[in-house]
Amino acid sequence: MPKKVAKVRDKWKLKSWVVVTASPSFGNAPIARVPLTDIQKPAGRVIETTLYDILKQDPQHYAFKLFFQVDRVEGDTAHTVFKGHEYSREFLRSLIRRGSSMSDLIHDYTTKDGYVVRVYCTALSQGKMNSSKKHDLRLIMDRVIAEKAAGMNYEGFAQELVLQKVASDVYNEAKKVTHLRHVGVRKSKLISRPEERKSELLPPLAA
Repeated sequence: MPKKVAKVRDKWKLKSWVVVTASPSFGNAPIARVPLTDIQKPAGRVIETTLYDILKQDPQHYAFKLFFQVDRVEGDTAHTVFKGHEYSREFLRSLIRRGSSMSDLIHDYTTKDGYVVRVYCTALSQGKMNSSKKHDLRLIMDRVIAEKAAGMNYEGFAQELVLQKVASDVYNEAKKVTHLRHVGVRKSKLISRPEERKSELLPPLAA
């Protein structure tokens, strides 16, 4: 008798698919479609996209990479928290020119609702800057960003970081120190959420 041929099950058809959406600060826009098992196994999976893929307005937004981490799955939707952004390497390289100086600030800030964000802010001058001007620029960056973070919740702060509203506010103050050709928040990174820090402070359970 001929042997029975076992049916090959298509594992991909058996998977449940969910739509991953951006965080509320970016309008909960759909950014990916992934198998449910991919969400369940690697907890906190991070999805990468670009600002252009979300806004679909300015082609220059391809230079801004955004990262969202899956927070929870409800039905066929995976909700995320904004994890950070960064300039693409090509865009950052295009900003560096001979005959100019750079003042760079990397610092952690706490938002009004208790999120800790690491912000990388860069100012590029039209000509050479001495160490004193670079120092003054970093002080301005720190003051402006600290005030912004303290007065805003995380979603609003994240949006203004990516859309360079924070950088624009820094520029308006920093241009009083020297002639600048670019000020930008080239990178941001979520360091901790308020609920994470609360869990760390909880006393251990009694034996």
